[in-house]
Amino acid sequence: MAANKKSKQPDNTIAQNKKAHFEFFIEETFEAGLVLHGWEVKSLRDGKAQLSDSYVLIRDGEAWLANALITPLKTASTHIVPAPQRDRKLLLNRQELNKLIGSVDRKGFTLVPLSMYWVRGNAKLKIALAKGKQSHDKRASIKERDWQRDKARLFKK
Repeated sequence: MAANKKSKQPDNTIAQNKKAHFEFFIEETFEAGLVLHGWEVKSLRDGKAQLSDSYVLIRDGEAWLANALITPLKTASTHIVPAPQRDRKLLLNRQELNKLIGSVDRKGFTLVPLSMYWVRGNAKLKIALAKGKQSHDKRASIKERDWQRDKARLFKK
């Protein structure tokens, strides 16, 4: 008589960069905090963020999230002018920053944001140390994805 109730945890994901796994080989991931303004936090709680064309850059020994779009709410304050695509500082510890700086400078890696999510009320960003894919690698990814889809259909029957 007991109903099967699945305990659903709330989805803490704000935004994802779905193209990142297609465009890059992901080597290692890091979790970084974000320095945000008040109107940005309100917009993130409403789910108004996009990471599709964003990237992470290293400037003056600090990591910055560039070109991420956080759309301001219509009810934003009248005494500020929101900048939806401003650069936002990422909070990482010194060892992580040194590792990222060395990998980007010497080994030819790039830094891409993968997802933005909440952790205990704080906005976090998962960034990845990645290498770009060639066009033949992308074709192989498409072929693998199609095969996984066809395999799932066959096993379903």
